[in-house]
Amino acid sequence: MTLPLFADEAGALPQISKGRRIEGRVSALLDARGDGFPSDRCQSLTVTFEGIEGDFHAGATRKSGGREPWYPRGTVIRNERQVSIVAEDELAIAARTMGIDRIEPGWIGANMVIEGIPLLTMLPPRTQLFFEGGVTLRVDGENNPCRFAGDEIARNFPDRDPTDLALSFVSAAKRRRGIVAWVEKPGTIESGEAVTVRIWEQWIYPAG
Repeated sequence: MTLPLFADEAGALPQISKGRRIEGRVSALLDARGDGFPSDRCQSLTVTFEGIEGDFHAGATRKSGGREPWYPRGTVIRNERQVSIVAEDELAIAARTMGIDRIEPGWIGANMVIEGIPLLTMLPPRTQLFFEGGVTLRVDGENNPCRFAGDEIARNFPDRDPTDLALSFVSAAKRRRGIVAWVEKPGTIESGEAVTVRIWEQWIYPAG
């Protein structure tokens, strides 16, 4: 019998972390109904299989950009970035690192603020978010911070050099800028709803 390349001599697999559930709460909802990605607070979000109704990032598909260098820019691909989710505690750390007093979720186009989930941005891909009202979102992964979001932050601090402040967001918000998710089960999410985060079992794939 040939063992997998990543098994040791006894055929043991790498350490596997068991799946688990964490309880959190939706502390704020936002949508972007203008021509750009900055978002405004709202009481509820209606989501379909195409994302948030009327939102800047809605759609079953999207065009590739700088985040997908393996495609020619503008290639139509599946939209896995339908919902942007952040945590206030992570944004507060990023703000302190940048030397500013706050980063408002709407400045960086967030659609949802969730509290009670430690290290929200580190939630692994495939994680499911089950909302009290029946909606389910599936996490795609980290929402990498970019210069465009930094520009929006800089507009709110006219006393600071806009270029330096915008660029500082990229490093300050790394692994703190939140996650992106897509709609697995549609419905309506209300501000204040409880949310159950289901984290599947995890392992590090060691072959290579």
